[in-house]
Amino acid sequence: MSHDVVRRVVAEALGTALLVCAVVGSGIAAQRLSPDDVGLQLLQNSIATGAALVALILAFQPVSASFNPVVTAVEAVLGRLPVSVAAVMVAAQLAGGLLGAVVANVMFELDPVSISTHARGGSGQLVGEVVATLGLVLVVFGALRSPRVDTVAFAVGGWITAAYWFTSSTSFANPAVTVARTLSDTFAGIAPGSAPAFVLMQVVGGALALGVLRLLHPRPATTQET
Repeated sequence: MSHDVVRRVVAEALGTALLVCAVVGSGIAAQRLSPDDVGLQLLQNSIATGAALVALILAFQPVSASFNPVVTAVEAVLGRLPVSVAAVMVAAQLAGGLLGAVVANVMFELDPVSISTHARGGSGQLVGEVVATLGLVLVVFGALRSPRVDTVAFAVGGWITAAYWFTSSTSFANPAVTVARTLSDTFAGIAPGSAPAFVLMQVVGGALALGVLRLLHPRPATTQET
């Protein structure tokens, strides 16, 4: 494995771990600070997650800042990454996400692993995951074609913060984060039985976004656009 690939893998693992820490940790804090107001809990959780995403993407983007297996898979299909590198990055994202959930639990003096009992599902929420992931992928790769690549961080943070509210699923939109959230029986958790359907819908959303991207941007991105 080349030094460049190692750097990418470390960046993806650490970035995803910190992202999950933000998602789960802010959910726990919100639950404790506003125990009787679910709407306020969601507001606190969404603001913290969106802000963390902006900061993490800005910090890790010079190396690698996908933090999401769907985004990485689309990069590979579009020819921006070798498939072998993408596979290692996805493994790093999954491992980092699990570590992030454990660390978040420990920070708040909970058991390192507490399997979530928060069942999520139904046709509405599954459609919400398709919409959330479709929009996320379009935002990422559309912003990458902007003359200012640093807009990606703000575009992604803004999309996720908004999608927490306008999608019925509260916008998981990330298989690594979804799997990690099964390890925390808190506000941000998802029951293991609910996770596979969410992940499947995220893959569907990513595939639909790929089709839209090829329609909107038929030519490969130039060096300046990446």
